[in-house]
Amino acid sequence: MQSYTPNWTQVTEFVLVGFAGVHEARLLFFTFFLTMYLLTLVENLAIILVMCLDHRLRRPMYFFLTHLSCLEIWYTSVTVPKMLAGLIGVDGGKNISYAGCLSQLFIFTFLGATECFLLAAMAYDRYMAICMPLRYGALVAWGTCICLAAACWLVGFLTPVLPIYLMSQLTFCGPNVVDHFFCDASPLLALSCSDVTLKETIDFLVSLAVLLASSVVIAVSYGNIFWTLLHIRSAAERRKAFSTCVAHLAVVSLFYGTLFFMYVRTKVASSINFNKMVSVFYSIVTPMLNPLIYSLRNKEVKGALGRAFSLESWRGQ
Repeated sequence: MQSYTPNWTQVTEFVLVGFAGVHEARLLFFTFFLTMYLLTLVENLAIILVMCLDHRLRRPMYFFLTHLSCLEIWYTSVTVPKMLAGLIGVDGGKNISYAGCLSQLFIFTFLGATECFLLAAMAYDRYMAICMPLRYGALVAWGTCICLAAACWLVGFLTPVLPIYLMSQLTFCGPNVVDHFFCDASPLLALSCSDVTLKETIDFLVSLAVLLASSVVIAVSYGNIFWTLLHIRSAAERRKAFSTCVAHLAVVSLFYGTLFFMYVRTKVASSINFNKMVSVFYSIVTPMLNPLIYSLRNKEVKGALGRAFSLESWRGQ
């Protein structure tokens, strides 16, 4: 890393450009993103409420889904409110302090890594339920579920520690304009006056480790699931068993597809506008779609939602 020299001015605040090219349509974009954000909150809160109230859903699969919904609320709330403030020109809406920027990046990375591990835990749960149904209750007891969930959150929290520490050691001497709607690693590295080679390498290795570790668990779990399904003679039973995996597979495809594109790279992003679009997809669109995918593809969740929000249930109370 380059040494700090007295004639440099250390940046203490960043300016988030956001979507500068849509100035004329900023109110339209504000309405669009606000609607998606509110939908994300309502959908995920509804999932959490239903999982907590309906005793029929007190099973490991839905225990992990509750954690996933909690995570999605925090995940999207880290970036969207700040982006909305910048779109409508709130005083200081585009500004973020140096400490606030690193904190936002830490929390966003922490939650993203935790989601990877939670999706892997959910794949393991499906593997145990389909491949070892007779031992499922003993092997995936509540104590096991709690330990798995706690491990996901803990490892996710530890994931950004080294990358953020290395980021804090870089020198930012100006300009301080971040060409993104949140403090992501690539646009920040583009502003650093220091040698970012080590930081880029560590980011690549950490991202690769998280994605490979979680995706290997998912791939092995579903490999065993598909092998088991091939040996089920009844087509109806095969469809019934596979139907419990469809929603999870859809969520995994959406989330991992964009993450592999965005973060398993060794160089700073070259197409900023395209990266913004991809970032919008995995940080805003995906958290909004996940509850819909689970509720639309899962008869038990649809039934629980219907019971929870039906007029009869409220009258009965």
